[in-house]
Amino acid sequence: MGENAAERRSGCGLLSVMFGRRGLWSKKPTPTDNGSQKSTSTAATANSNIQFTKSPGTDLKKPHHDVKVSIEAIQNNKIQNQNQRSVVPSKPSSNQYPNNHQLGTYENQHQQKRSSYNNNSSSVDPYHGGQRKVPREAIGLSGELESMITDHQKSRGANGLVRASSSNVMLYGNLGNLNQSGPAMTLGYGNVNSGGGYGATTRTNVAAPATVTTKSQDQTGSLCRVISTRMDPETLKIMGNEDYKNGNFAEALALYDAAIAIDPNKAAYRSNKSAALTALGRILDAVFECREAIRIEPHYHRAHHRLGNLYLRLGEVEKSMYHFKHSGPEADPEDIVKAKAVQTHLTKCTEAKRLRDWNGLITETTNTISSGADAAPQVYALQAEALLKTHRHQEADDALSKCPVFDVETSTRYYGPVGYAGFLVVRAQVHLASGRFDEAVEAIQRAGQLDGNNREVNMVSRRAQAVTEARFRGNELFKAGRFEEACAAYGEGLDHDPRNSVLLCNRAACRSKLGQFEKSVEDCTAAISVRPGYRKARLRRADCNTKMRKWELVVADYEILKKETPEDEEVTRGLSEAQQQLMKRRGQDS
Repeated sequence: MGENAAERRSGCGLLSVMFGRRGLWSKKPTPTDNGSQKSTSTAATANSNIQFTKSPGTDLKKPHHDVKVSIEAIQNNKIQNQNQRSVVPSKPSSNQYPNNHQLGTYENQHQQKRSSYNNNSSSVDPYHGGQRKVPREAIGLSGELESMITDHQKSRGANGLVRASSSNVMLYGNLGNLNQSGPAMTLGYGNVNSGGGYGATTRTNVAAPATVTTKSQDQTGSLCRVISTRMDPETLKIMGNEDYKNGNFAEALALYDAAIAIDPNKAAYRSNKSAALTALGRILDAVFECREAIRIEPHYHRAHHRLGNLYLRLGEVEKSMYHFKHSGPEADPEDIVKAKAVQTHLTKCTEAKRLRDWNGLITETTNTISSGADAAPQVYALQAEALLKTHRHQEADDALSKCPVFDVETSTRYYGPVGYAGFLVVRAQVHLASGRFDEAVEAIQRAGQLDGNNREVNMVSRRAQAVTEARFRGNELFKAGRFEEACAAYGEGLDHDPRNSVLLCNRAACRSKLGQFEKSVEDCTAAISVRPGYRKARLRRADCNTKMRKWELVVADYEILKKETPEDEEVTRGLSEAQQQLMKRRGQDS
């Protein structure tokens, strides 16, 4: 009992700081407190002053002057208010909300203070320095919530809080998986991504005891914690199911998390959380939750079936078939057929890579993904690697961009350091080929931390460092107008990566400045061959051909650019001039 009272007093202090008002939960009197409270009341009556009770952690301003109130006025007003409240529905009993032990005591004290303020027009609100009328509805859980929300909206603006589904209140600006600026409150449930990952949605009747990150005193962790302890986990699950059906997956996840915090040994909560994580694209986290559900209840058929589907999407065919066979009435013969099809294509992928049949590998990885392994990073990595080997850099970048993005910690936990390092090697090569040098260096350095003894990791790391340094040195020389030296610097980078489109395009710019238009066109053409959508290289080639008065080639490049960027005025103007020059030359020839 002492611990509960201490917890309520702590919550009151936080609420007072956050909402700028007194705590809602009155201090429960102990046997030793009764005498002191009684003597205080007697002293207050004798002095005809109102005594304001100060909650721990709350710094209230004192009234500017004592408010003189007669005992008769308080009693008459109390009788009048009780008559008015006779039409209001009865307040919830203390049994309905077990943590609200002193709701009646709070209500009586609050009623007396409200009567005092109503009888004295000159009285000053000790919280905001002005008159303040507490609504009659501010009794029980619903009334307390309304009063809190009203105060919070007044202090932070009407848009500080918005209504959400299931009659809950959430903070606008910390919704689900969205990364947003400003103060945020994160509930410490499950796996939370650092840096762009998922932040649990804050709801007033959801948040179970959790780790709260506070940047200022205007946070609502205390409010959420107080209300959540009154919720039944089954009720939270039902509310989560409702949000899930309505497509509110982040909100559903927060509710399942709250239910798990109250009852962590219920397999259904884990399985439902897995479904919400899957809908949010967090496949690996969903796998961990399904595993936990099966650990709690080994014969939970729905969790087995759900885990089988997750493993199939990740390309883990053997594990997938195992769980399909243990899914009981949830089993579907089509699932086994689908898993076998994925297994066949994966076998062909392995054989194609062994034979270095890159075109065959591209075909089989495409078939594997379309057959059901649409969230398997290793399959996307194989496809990107094959496209790099065939010098189709833009397609490699497009292929890897379709792969689901998992955070480093979760990926390392699932695939192991060595397995995830292999994926990072391919990602670094794709970044390098696409001209994202800093991202390439970062990815390969992370791979080196995970698997420093890997020869391929060290080789790609040396190449990435050399190309990045060459690009930087060439750029500095180009800015200084030293075009020949800049051209040589870009050439040194191309010695390590001969088909790097960015280095080729940069060297073409140097050669154009030196009047070497033919060589500039050659570099631009080489860059476009690996990245057909490289706009800068095509513009530079069109410019060089314009200076050499090769109008047919100029028109061809500008027409392609016009299709890609029809609103570009520079392209439109260049195309028009090239067409006019071409028509003029043809007229002269005829």
